[in-house]
Amino acid sequence: MPKVTLEEKNHVLLIGLNRPEKMNAFDLDMYLELAAALGKLHHEKNLRCGLLFAHGEHFTSGLDMVKWIDVFSSGSFPSLPENSCDPFGLDQQRVLCKPLVMAVQGICYTVGLELMLATDIRVASANTRFGQIEVKRGIYPVGGATIRLQQEVGWSNAMRYLLTGDEISAEEAYRIGLIQEVTAPGEQFKRALSMAETICEQAPLGVQATLRSARITRREGADMAISRLLPDLQPIMKSEDAIEGVQSFIERRKANFKGR
Repeated sequence: MPKVTLEEKNHVLLIGLNRPEKMNAFDLDMYLELAAALGKLHHEKNLRCGLLFAHGEHFTSGLDMVKWIDVFSSGSFPSLPENSCDPFGLDQQRVLCKPLVMAVQGICYTVGLELMLATDIRVASANTRFGQIEVKRGIYPVGGATIRLQQEVGWSNAMRYLLTGDEISAEEAYRIGLIQEVTAPGEQFKRALSMAETICEQAPLGVQATLRSARITRREGADMAISRLLPDLQPIMKSEDAIEGVQSFIERRKANFKGR
């Protein structure tokens, strides 16, 4: 059985962690399969958005530490398959160019929280328990939590959980802005899919440009993002989708975007 399942639905690529008998403990195979899945989403034009979820009661119990000891001791992550994307979004040469929504439930520890920080919109079941607990295991987070968590929730909120390893409830995660919606248990996937499908109804070139501009702001600052606004819009204005967007506005109908 694959450790990451794939299914296409209405331009959405459903990406499911699939090791439920081990509470989706994240091993090296899962890391590489997830990278390949994100590469598929990145490269295939018919796919417009991804939905990352997990089979079973829990999103993930965290890293399968025994499998990762040699990796961490080596000082570098494993080499990724060709045409894949970095699951943590840290390698700027392998960053996913399309939106990624995440649905989470049950336990979501260590790597689960860091994968979430690499996504764009997050929906959690009310029974979700988050934890960046590496300090309880003698190490520290290396999948992006020390960088992104403070950007998402502020310095002191981030340190509150990074330095103690305390759990974060779904309610608290929503309060501090870590997740965007809380659902009743079992409803998180349906709600996240609805969001992903709504994204897919929008103009793909516009969606990707929006995401790229926001990321430039975060990575390189507002001045750089401002300098790219009109130059990056220029080629989009010549696209079929831009013409369709104007025409649908004139005709007062829903646009039918093709991504070209």
